[in-house]
Amino acid sequence: MKVTISDVAKLAGVSTATVSHTINHTRYVSEETRDRVMHAIAELGYTPDASARSFRTGKKRTIGFIVPDISNKFFATLVETLEEYLAQRDYHLVIANTKENMDREETNIRLLSAGLVDGLLVASTMDEFDRFDQLIPAAFPVVLVDRVFPVKKYGSVSVSNFQPIYRSVCRLAGKGDRRVGFIGGPERLSTTQERLSAYRQAVADCGLADEESLVQYGDFKDNSTLRCLDALLQQQCDGLIVANGLMATEIIMYLQQKGIQLGNGIDLVSFIDYNSSFNEVYANAMDSIVQPVDELGRAAGEQILRRIEEPEAPVLEQVLSSTYHPHTMPISWNHSDR
Repeated sequence: MKVTISDVAKLAGVSTATVSHTINHTRYVSEETRDRVMHAIAELGYTPDASARSFRTGKKRTIGFIVPDISNKFFATLVETLEEYLAQRDYHLVIANTKENMDREETNIRLLSAGLVDGLLVASTMDEFDRFDQLIPAAFPVVLVDRVFPVKKYGSVSVSNFQPIYRSVCRLAGKGDRRVGFIGGPERLSTTQERLSAYRQAVADCGLADEESLVQYGDFKDNSTLRCLDALLQQQCDGLIVANGLMATEIIMYLQQKGIQLGNGIDLVSFIDYNSSFNEVYANAMDSIVQPVDELGRAAGEQILRRIEEPEAPVLEQVLSSTYHPHTMPISWNHSDR
């Protein structure tokens, strides 16, 4: 039997009108009520009929972007670039923040793909492709951004960081570092996996210490980055690869608090995911891997519009390249307005 809006209202303990306002954002709904409605929708697998009919009959000129952490400046920069790109083409952008929570991502995919938007951009936090795949309606336009899956069913725009990481580890080895640690994000993410594979290959090729304890994983919250750093400092690491811009910022500040000098007390390779004066201050004391964030955003916008306008077109897997800057070189950006 088909799930109705009344079923959702009953499970959430609210009126059908409240469910409608929550779905369509037509009236203020408290965070607590919204969470109950979202939970009920996810539990019941509800698809709003009115939105589905609208999806079949016409475009909203609206794109959904599901991001794992809007407070991360990397994703905030992506959003800004995407909004500008889409606005120039008379499209609007709707943001859903999952906070790296797979259940929240599932709920938002269900809602947005039920006809609220014409297509979805997703930086997924899912650990399994099948769970993600079963949420997407047949023929619905979807493009994966930054994070991808091994199964190449959907279009994607990502950044390859293998060569910059490999080169940076070899450079540290050439300087005399023997114990180079690696700090990455959650192990399930494709970005972490690619960066770690580059680190492991370089460590092996350069004859550096190859110990599992030299690899640490954070989760972008609850000071996990600092726990990773403490673990590596206890192992007397003389070099660090920090494979995430948000984590790198936290580590630089923490090293300062501990009185450890970059380039002297320890060598650091930092990911730079966004332009900021903070990064510029330390550019001459660390090696940097700069990601083409603006290019990534524009490419994602271009690809999702193509998927909408040409649904039968072949799936495109687009891979951009980051840039490695040894600390003797100044960091340059490909835009002048930031």
